[in-house]
Amino acid sequence: MANPFVHVELSTTDLDKAKSFYQSLFDWQLIEGDFGGGMTYTMIDVGEGTGGGMMKQMVPGAPSAWLAYVLVDDIDAATAKARSLGATIMRDVMEVMDAGWFSIIIDPTGAYLGLWKPKAK
Repeated sequence: MANPFVHVELSTTDLDKAKSFYQSLFDWQLIEGDFGGGMTYTMIDVGEGTGGGMMKQMVPGAPSAWLAYVLVDDIDAATAKARSLGATIMRDVMEVMDAGWFSIIIDPTGAYLGLWKPKAK
């Protein structure tokens, strides 16, 4: 399947409460780490299926929310194509250390979606 969902991320106003809730609700393994810039990030290993992560909400005044990421072959081209089709670019292409690149778009209906391009291994 082209362009599968590959990561689901929670930006939360209360990271400790979210971690406690989801670890109690589901059989998820939470892996703490500093993944660049001194920002703490919690990877979510779900075992089978698409995993994700959790982090403190970085947008002042924004509520807690989940964001899905879709795999793309060319992050710059996909971000530009989304813009040409009427999307607003909330976060332009940004490198994530040795992992890859992402961008966040807002589609013409107001829905947020992440685009993800991993680095070759």
